[in-house]
Amino acid sequence: MIVKLIFAALVAVPAACQPAASPVALERSPAGLDQLPLTIVSGSTTHRFTVEVARTIEQQQTGMMNRNSLAPDRGMLFPYDPPQPVAFWMKNTLIPLDLVFIAPGGKILGVEANAVPLSLDQLPSGGPIEAVLELAGGRAVELGLKSGDQVDWTR
Repeated sequence: MIVKLIFAALVAVPAACQPAASPVALERSPAGLDQLPLTIVSGSTTHRFTVEVARTIEQQQTGMMNRNSLAPDRGMLFPYDPPQPVAFWMKNTLIPLDLVFIAPGGKILGVEANAVPLSLDQLPSGGPIEAVLELAGGRAVELGLKSGDQVDWTR
């Protein structure tokens, strides 16, 4: 009987730890990741994106590796809870990317523009962040994104 209760408890714990499905989640991406709408307000302009969400450690380790393109209205979001300093690299990433570091509260802390494909150089966040948004290389400059701009998505 005790063994059955322990087994039942062990089976229930992983199910309880799974994130609830988001009511605004879009269809899953070809990579199997949740997709969400994300907006960035820069000055008087609102930029809209559909982003894949890399929630798990495995998803975050893979990120945008081995992809040949990224549409201008697409991206990938790497959320962190609790907020923390992070560093990214471009190992096995075939295309240039802009990394938008998002501080707690959704404000852009900084942007690393046109990260070099395949580089192992560390690209640090510069402080605690709640998420990193990867966009196609050059997109952040094209849109005029800067520190202090507001990023919103369903958490």
